[in-house]
Amino acid sequence: MPRSVRTPRRPRGPEPPTRTRLKFIRIFVVVLGLLGLSGVSVLFGMMMAVAPQVKGLQAGTEFKTGQNSQLFDRDNRFLAELTGDDGRVIVKSDDIDPDMKHAVVAIEDKRFYQHKGVDLRGIGRALFVDVVEQRAAQGASTIEQQFVKVASDDVNNRTLSAKIREGALAYHLSHQWSKDKILTEYLNAIYYGNGAYGLESAARTYFAEMNGNDCGTPRHDKCAKELRPAQAALLAGIINSPTAYDPVEHPVAAQKRRDLVLQAMRAQGLLNPLEYQDALAEPIPAPEQVKPPSIQLKNEGSGYFVGWVRAQLAERYKDTPRVAFEGGLKVRTTLDAKLQKAAEDSIGAWMNGAGPSAALVAIDNKTGEVRAMVGGQDFKNSPFNIATQGRRQPGSSFKPFVLAQALQEGISPSSTWESKKLTFTISKKSGEKFEVNNYDDAYAGITTLAHATAFSDNSVYAQVGRKVGTKQIAGLAERMGIRTPVSSNLAITLGGLKTGVSPLDMAHAYETFAQGGKLTYGTLGAPNRGPVGIKSIGYRTGDREEIDNRTVTRRVIPNSIAKETTDILTGVVRVGSGKAANIPGHYVWGKTGTTDNYGDAWFVGSTGTLTVAVWVGYTDGTTAMETEFRGEPVAGGTYPANIWRTFMLRALDQEQLRREEVCAELSKKGKKCAEDVEPTTPVTSGGAGATTGGTGSTTPSTGGTGATSSQTQGGTGGTGSAGSTGSTGSTGGTAGGPAGGTGAGSGTAPSQQQAPQGQTGGTDSGAAGGGTDSSGGAATGGGGVATGQLRASGADGRPALGPWPRHAWAAAHHEPPRQLNGFGDADARSGEGLDARRGQLRRGREQADARGRVEEVKPVVHEVDPEV
Repeated sequence: MPRSVRTPRRPRGPEPPTRTRLKFIRIFVVVLGLLGLSGVSVLFGMMMAVAPQVKGLQAGTEFKTGQNSQLFDRDNRFLAELTGDDGRVIVKSDDIDPDMKHAVVAIEDKRFYQHKGVDLRGIGRALFVDVVEQRAAQGASTIEQQFVKVASDDVNNRTLSAKIREGALAYHLSHQWSKDKILTEYLNAIYYGNGAYGLESAARTYFAEMNGNDCGTPRHDKCAKELRPAQAALLAGIINSPTAYDPVEHPVAAQKRRDLVLQAMRAQGLLNPLEYQDALAEPIPAPEQVKPPSIQLKNEGSGYFVGWVRAQLAERYKDTPRVAFEGGLKVRTTLDAKLQKAAEDSIGAWMNGAGPSAALVAIDNKTGEVRAMVGGQDFKNSPFNIATQGRRQPGSSFKPFVLAQALQEGISPSSTWESKKLTFTISKKSGEKFEVNNYDDAYAGITTLAHATAFSDNSVYAQVGRKVGTKQIAGLAERMGIRTPVSSNLAITLGGLKTGVSPLDMAHAYETFAQGGKLTYGTLGAPNRGPVGIKSIGYRTGDREEIDNRTVTRRVIPNSIAKETTDILTGVVRVGSGKAANIPGHYVWGKTGTTDNYGDAWFVGSTGTLTVAVWVGYTDGTTAMETEFRGEPVAGGTYPANIWRTFMLRALDQEQLRREEVCAELSKKGKKCAEDVEPTTPVTSGGAGATTGGTGSTTPSTGGTGATSSQTQGGTGGTGSAGSTGSTGSTGGTAGGPAGGTGAGSGTAPSQQQAPQGQTGGTDSGAAGGGTDSSGGAATGGGGVATGQLRASGADGRPALGPWPRHAWAAAHHEPPRQLNGFGDADARSGEGLDARRGQLRRGREQADARGRVEEVKPVVHEVDPEV
């Protein structure tokens, strides 16, 4: 029987691709279905679980379980408690003007009355816009969702599960509450900026003063009931960002946002054409009309600083503002209580009853931290903070930015310019002209840039600014710390800006010079790389980790340019317009500023540790200060420079005491203290040489040698004790400046006052002329410019503490009797000495600069191209 032959089986190849894909699709669909069912189950379970929580979302409930946030100074001493239970007033629906409800719906959630708490159509539209523009361009949160976020106890949790829970609560909310109740509770719960928490508080804050009524009192209806369309639109616009649309800090942005809300109301038929036009024409509240709710302060003087920090906290927690005020925060600030008191006392010593207001900001150079802030005369009755919210014209205090740009462009401080009255044609078409006049119509003829800086020569600076470019100057000022827009018109060369600057920003920008050209700010600092007011943020319960500020620096100009600028600015306080700010023995530099109509007066300057800006003026911005300084106009060298010096003397004393305290603590631990005490030797850099004489010795000391980079003349010899002979003046700069002058012959000054027992007199700084030192005090020298300084000495050589008794001041009476902690000072000046010094400087028609070249006088151009 024949054997069967088995046919070999063909090897099986891979399955067709189509069959494989179908298998994976089936598996994917099954898995996706299971996941979908699981997700729906979880979502349904969450929806059911959160339903009972709706009852706890009513406005006013959440802050009953909250804890007020507290602020402390840099040494952890209590400063203030933020919004308490009385910071918000709950109003009923009938107490809210219908325009307010319309405005919020129009701008925040125009489908509010159609959706059920979650707007799926809005979510789709927002996703589409975000994909097209490749950024988070449009939000999709409904008013219900926003209310849940604000009113929920879990406000800090922004995870996916929290967002799902938020949507679930919003859905239940729309089914359990009426739309009118939801809207009323929302308006009662949200933050409107400037400490206004809830609609009624906001209406009182922004419009009670503007409307000129007593709304909110027992005799009157609620303020929220009397809102006009324009006012309602402003409040509705603020909700999105209380800081960015703050009508005090950012009035232009606030008005644009208000107008956008009005436009939305008109488009949705909520305003008729006449109402719309009337609302657009209505002004927003002026800064002085805004009256924030009161703050529980330990010291009223710190109110302006506390208000500034409060605004930053609100911005930091803008999505959940309840955390900033009722989240139990423990915020350690940068304020130094002793320096704050010194700032208040220094202003009070000079401005008591003077009429104008004064603002002062002191910033630590190394960290950018604000150590002291005075923003007005009375925080309780006038909470508008001039120091941070004021937009004032800086006048000549803006010139250092022009100077720094010129130095970067290679213009030497010894370059010569013609000082005379100028007229520039801004536009040939319109015939607009820009006239440049010097103070008191005093012109120096041919002069140097360094001399023009010391004596604030407008004519020279207009030429310099035009040469280097106003756009470049504006850009530099903004990079250095000016956070308001700086215009590029020709007038900025003299400090004529379209938008003014705040004292805070002026101090911050000058600090960049003090830091060798580095802008200094912090991770917890003010917005847009502003100064720092917060050192750390923790919680009163101590159960969460603190957030600490970290100092950040950014190079803006080279160190050499910054140093050369400050060296030149020392001439302002030694011989120029800011002599009243001079502190012999310390490296002091700064700049005065005075506007044409005497509406603003400034002195901004620095020592090695602090940069301080002082502004004096009337808050209305229109009143000229023509007689307020002892019958004379208020210029930068009057009240501002004197306040600055008085404060800085106290600050230097406090700095020394703080060093000694630190050293004492280190000594207890067996560690050595390497004190970095600022030298008290004569200053030798910049402009003229130092002029400080020896301390109480019978042999007068020699004036310092002038700087090699910009020397125009040597310093005049210092004067010694009564009857001693003036010393030989120092030599001029090494690059070829003229030899220094010789101090005048000997002479004695009568002892017009005696130093108190146990205290030794200081020395006078001489100038051209023969000033001599009186026994233990300061007196007018023969034609000299002299500054006497008295320092109390204890048995151990340390500065004596406690207030000084009132002294009989120098015969010139240029400073009022006042009390200081450890220092007494007096100035005695003579116009003859000042004229002599000016005459010497004017004689130098050509000065050799450090680069070994002589720059010729540049021709004056009297026309400006239309595009400049």
